[in-house]
Amino acid sequence: MDVLLDNLDLFGPFFLTTIELFLIAGVASLVLGTILAMLRVSPVPALRAIGTVYVTLLRNTPLTLVFAFLVFAYPLLDIVKIDYFPTAAVALTLYTSAFICEVVRSGINTVPVGQAEAARALGLHFGQVLGQVVLPQALRSVVPPMISTLIALLKNTTIASGFSVAEAGAIRQYISERGGNQLVALLWVALGFVVLVLVLSLLQRSLEKRWSVAR
Repeated sequence: MDVLLDNLDLFGPFFLTTIELFLIAGVASLVLGTILAMLRVSPVPALRAIGTVYVTLLRNTPLTLVFAFLVFAYPLLDIVKIDYFPTAAVALTLYTSAFICEVVRSGINTVPVGQAEAARALGLHFGQVLGQVVLPQALRSVVPPMISTLIALLKNTTIASGFSVAEAGAIRQYISERGGNQLVALLWVALGFVVLVLVLSLLQRSLEKRWSVAR
């Protein structure tokens, strides 16, 4: 307990940074991942190819390499200078959106084809069919895998600590410099993540209960 109380100036701000990073990357990943899923099921071959290439490339690239490219390689292009926190958010978004895409696409595939055909028969174009008929049902059916992907994103934020972002994953290093017990510090960090994951799990149960009634 002493390690926690003596270093509240680290645990508080660093976990707050983790939460901010998770929220920013999470929302951005949901938006980009949904757009990519729409590309994957698009009737236009070129758009399907773009979505497929993106997902295949990012899903098979280690997240650490995505971070390394944005932190070390991208600045060499001298296009724009990026701070470490925004860079971490971009890296997490690019990586996680590929997984969100596949989750949303799997949900789209669960919607009966007849509903889309009926919507098209009523004169709706592809965007309207997807946005008004298919996606609302698809998103309801993928709550568990979607939350699981977001939980993975939450834990992946610790990689940002290796690229100069002062978040929860970096607490051990700072406490080590202060001469504190690193093992106890890691246990407190782990407990903090357990609490955050429990919050997401409660959110999942709430959404499942609400949307199961709405069906």
